[in-house]
Amino acid sequence: MNVWRVGWLIARKDLRIEWNSRVITNQVVPFAIVTMVIFGFALDANTDVLTLVAPGLVWLATMFSLLLLVQRTFAVESDDGALDAMRVAGVDARAIFLGKAIGLAVQLLVLEVLLLCSAVVLYGETIRLDGAVLLVTTMVTATCGLAAVGTLYGGLAAGSKGRETLLPLLTLPAVAPVLIGATRAVESALGTGVAELSEGWQWIGLLTVFAVAFGVGGALAFGPLIDE
Repeated sequence: MNVWRVGWLIARKDLRIEWNSRVITNQVVPFAIVTMVIFGFALDANTDVLTLVAPGLVWLATMFSLLLLVQRTFAVESDDGALDAMRVAGVDARAIFLGKAIGLAVQLLVLEVLLLCSAVVLYGETIRLDGAVLLVTTMVTATCGLAAVGTLYGGLAAGSKGRETLLPLLTLPAVAPVLIGATRAVESALGTGVAELSEGWQWIGLLTVFAVAFGVGGALAFGPLIDE
């Protein structure tokens, strides 16, 4: 079977495990929502400030939750030796990277939609119809970049001691461009502050380059990293 076919099978396996375990619904989603509530309490003195910074808070909560999702998806593989078994069986490392990234991206997209809805409820944010295409494009491109980075560094940290602390040190600095680009693009899509709709598409270019770079680079580097 080709790389895409195997990658899709791995993604389906990961999503089925998460669906059956309910970890994302019982742990990750509540963590993300509580994070948004805490942000709201911290800035509750000024409602205008909450509305202004809501896009950035959504992506901050997404990145914190990303760490939990990455640790979870690779802990399942490492604890049972499934990752080593796939490599011994001759499964292409690119297919493993692709499958893990797709599964992670699907979970992130669901989480981002929930966080955006929570921003509307908690912060009084409004979603403009004329910015819907930009908003969806931003979420897709940013999610692809986050999933690629999370999969790459999750595989690197999976076999290391202290991986719980190593993963944030590796991942958070790497995803800083996504935080900046996605926040600015969402601000343009929602009309936050003085942001214009046309400005958001410039940030989509940054997010696309980031996603392609880490997607291609991660697929090529994933095999040597996990073999080490």
